[in-house]
Amino acid sequence: MKSIDAVQAALAEQNYVCGRALATVVFLSLRLGRPLFLEGEAGTGKTEIAKAIAAALGRRLIRLQCYEGLDAGSAVYEWNFAEQMIAIRAAEAAGGADRDALKTELFTEDYLIERPLLQAMRPQAGGAPVLLIDELDRTDAPFEAFLLEALSDFQVTIPELGTVKASEPPIVIITSNRTREVHDALKRRCLYHWVDYPNFAREIEILQARAPEAAAALSREIVAFVQKLRGEDLFKKPGVAETIDWAKCLLALDVINLSPEVIADTLGAILKYQDDIQKLEGSEAKRILDEAKADLVTA
Repeated sequence: MKSIDAVQAALAEQNYVCGRALATVVFLSLRLGRPLFLEGEAGTGKTEIAKAIAAALGRRLIRLQCYEGLDAGSAVYEWNFAEQMIAIRAAEAAGGADRDALKTELFTEDYLIERPLLQAMRPQAGGAPVLLIDELDRTDAPFEAFLLEALSDFQVTIPELGTVKASEPPIVIITSNRTREVHDALKRRCLYHWVDYPNFAREIEILQARAPEAAAALSREIVAFVQKLRGEDLFKKPGVAETIDWAKCLLALDVINLSPEVIADTLGAILKYQDDIQKLEGSEAKRILDEAKADLVTA
């Protein structure tokens, strides 16, 4: 990808529609070899861009899904204790096992289970992989500190085997839904971009790319309604992922035009909390739909 335009074109071939600002930071991340930190609301396409970049470059995608309590061991490697125990029992049954020799044999690559960070440091066919560290905000400060060290030198240490250093640093993409603030020290190592909800025109482009079978009129109504819905006081506003899911649900039901009845029947595709769904019961869905259609007429 030798230019920003080339980045946009390559991602578009993977059905990922992005603006120039995002394409620019992706281009710089690839050119400078810097990790890319993407922050924004859930469902705005942060994870999808890592998949699109990997597919566009023909690289392997390695995903580290973060969660509360994730530690360095779970992210880097684990020993296959079940296989080690079998080897110990077999040695005991054979009799005369040398304890030191057995210990050396048990802690080798044969019994090592590689987790995402270690996999990303290994040479890969086709070039350095894309390492997606997804939803980093779900972890805690100690893991952030470990990650900062690992990404600074692109190496990890296994006490029994030594240090594994990447011969070619992976393409690192970190995402956060901003449920908490990520430490500045980590952000400083990265290029940063806030992934916001798209405007009407761009969301139409995205929907056409991801659900091309949807009629233009229906797509416009879907996007207009979702954009209006994001302006309401909701616990969780629908993201682009929900827009696409809802469109596919409506197509499966052979819906041609939105109506309050159709919206009521399919709210579970775009809203994921009962309190939010209750707010749209009765006349509220009709009000938002009427406002959305009025905007389409005046647009």
